Amino acid sequence: LFPGLILSGNKTEKKVYLTFDDGPVPEVTLPILDILKEHNALATFFEVGENVERYSEVHQRILKEGHQTANHTFNHLSGWKTKTADYLQNIHKADSLIGSKYFRPPYGRIKPKQIKAVKEQGYELVFWNVLSKDYDKSVNAEQCLRNCTQNIQNGSIVLMHDSIKAKENVLFVLPKLLGFLSENEFEFGRIDEIQLSSS
Repeated sequence: LFPGLILSGNKTEKKVYLTFDDGPVPEVTLPILDILKEHNALATFFEVGENVERYSEVHQRILKEGHQTANHTFNHLSGWKTKTADYLQNIHKADSLIGSKYFRPPYGRIKPKQIKAVKEQGYELVFWNVLSKDYDKSVNAEQCLRNCTQNIQNGSIVLMHDSIKAKENVLFVLPKLLGFLSENEFEFGRIDEIQLSSS
């Protein structure tokens, strides 16, 4: 329906794109960074501006270790509940701290006219095609892991969260998922490595 959205990477490449939303949050983001480092894996962090403002040292560590940071609005706004002008203003406020042309709408909720407006501002919209559901208290850690491993394909964009709500699940899932991906000879990519023609 909407051309030019990034929904996955190139399906001919054995590469997976790990993404984390809603941070940085020290209690969750820092152990995630430790696990990624241990496995030599790169990821993309879709950051909430107010969290970057609060925990700038965590944001800096993400960048220092070679990961990508991207925009997830300043206050984690739902596009469905926000006027387009206010939504754009919030994205720009986050951009002043994050400095990325890649944007993911919180909850995946964005109106068609907002998609058009955000793209006109020069942003690339990034979604996902593998959802861990690590944030869902009704989904246990083993099920979160299966949600990932059973759906991974070439070019998959995997959505996880570095939030307090997801902490227990994501810290269980991530090392096991990285082990699974390495055993199956997947490479780890950042979203900015995806050629837009493949989206």
